[in-house]
Amino acid sequence: MHLENIVWDARDPDRLGRFWAAALGAEPAGDDCHRLHLGDTWLDLCFQPVPDGPDDGRRLHLDVLGGASQAARVDELLALGATRADIGQGEVPWVVLADPEGNPFCVMDDRAEYRATGPIAALPLDSADPDRDARFWAALTGWVPAEGTPGIRTLRHPAGVGPLLELCPESAPHTTKNRLHLDVRRTSPGDDELRALGAQPVDEAEGLPWRVYADPSGNEFCVLDPSEG
Repeated sequence: MHLENIVWDARDPDRLGRFWAAALGAEPAGDDCHRLHLGDTWLDLCFQPVPDGPDDGRRLHLDVLGGASQAARVDELLALGATRADIGQGEVPWVVLADPEGNPFCVMDDRAEYRATGPIAALPLDSADPDRDARFWAALTGWVPAEGTPGIRTLRHPAGVGPLLELCPESAPHTTKNRLHLDVRRTSPGDDELRALGAQPVDEAEGLPWRVYADPSGNEFCVLDPSEG
């Protein structure tokens, strides 16, 4: 299996997709911005239409590369339609913004571990047990441990490029559906391997080309059917 997509629940997928395409320099995969290609980072960005839903399902977010030009990057994102956000972060070396649908994201300071990440520096995911969940996601995706922030378990694609996946200690347990989630592409049918790793089925709907699971901390992710051809 491999990690394939970052997926947003979006009230207006076109608007949100256009924002992130401009923010990250991503290319639309078709005539609209519902799916974006992000260069050589191993991940596509997808925006799926949903009705208004809970605003507190924010256990996964993007850390955008800011680096030495962090202040200028913040100004660029504000000009594209981002807004400043206060999520209780206090005094920190990064800047918290929100996209046009209110999803918080961070513009990061300059760090050595962000070399070769591309425009997305990291994908922080809340975890009830970062050690356990790092083992789960490593086994699920083939990503490997990487240098990161103390107290956070960090994984990266084995090629050493693309964003970091960070398992961060949660401030509260999972209680509602996340507005962002990850998609994993399976290479063979069946879910015995997923259950053995600790994944739990969430959606038993039949006839769809994916199934919804939760990781050991309750974070939803989708497992896509094997690619044809």
